Amino acid sequence: MRLTFLGTGTSQGVPVIACHCGVCSSTDIRDRRLRTSALLCTDNGKHIQFDIGPDFRQQMLHHRVEWLDAILVTHAHRDHVAGLDEIRSFNYVQNRKMDVYMNAEAEFAVRRDYHYIFEPHQYPGLPEATLHVVDGPFEAAGETIVPIKVMHKDLPVLGFRIGPMAYITDANHIDESEMEKLAGVKVLVINALRQTKHFSHYCLPEALEVIAQLKPERAYLTHISHEMGLHAEVQDTLPEGVFLAYDNQEVEI
Repeated sequence: MRLTFLGTGTSQGVPVIACHCGVCSSTDIRDRRLRTSALLCTDNGKHIQFDIGPDFRQQMLHHRVEWLDAILVTHAHRDHVAGLDEIRSFNYVQNRKMDVYMNAEAEFAVRRDYHYIFEPHQYPGLPEATLHVVDGPFEAAGETIVPIKVMHKDLPVLGFRIGPMAYITDANHIDESEMEKLAGVKVLVINALRQTKHFSHYCLPEALEVIAQLKPERAYLTHISHEMGLHAEVQDTLPEGVFLAYDNQEVEI
């Protein structure tokens, strides 16, 4: 499998509008971060999208993605679902509704915020999606996917394990029962917002604690804010096998 990081930034992205800090002013391309999402190309050639944020159109065009088999939504905050309207092009090319998988909380929010998609009498040309509420292992795009229930402060969020890899973002707590589902994972993607503690995201030391407990072969940090620091400087402080992910990075699994 191959995982491509389409975006590794927070809800504001990096650089942040009107910010002139050292990170936002950096000329290192690794310090320029679109909103967090990723694309998994499976062994059987299927494309699975993790989240569909406001930069989705730009990300699809940049990577010349012409087919999506499934979208996995971690939660319904706007930086993770605001690109839902853009599935229209895939509807047209693939001649089918897009299969989108999420938990019950996210489904409620998506149906509320995108009510016009799901109304009985639709305006022609609207995006078409089939929402699947998942509460246990499920099949999508020919893969068995295990949802990992994590907490984003008080909001239940889903991470996803597919074979030897797991993708978790916008979390600041994982119960031990859910950690057990991650046992033996070889490649772990996990959020790390900044160096100091945050009320709803793992900070860097907390993310490193999770990584130390799970002991993956490789771990990639995502959902990174400008407060984390310069990519080059932070990377030099990380343990062996732990990496700050950056936009457009490709990882073989």
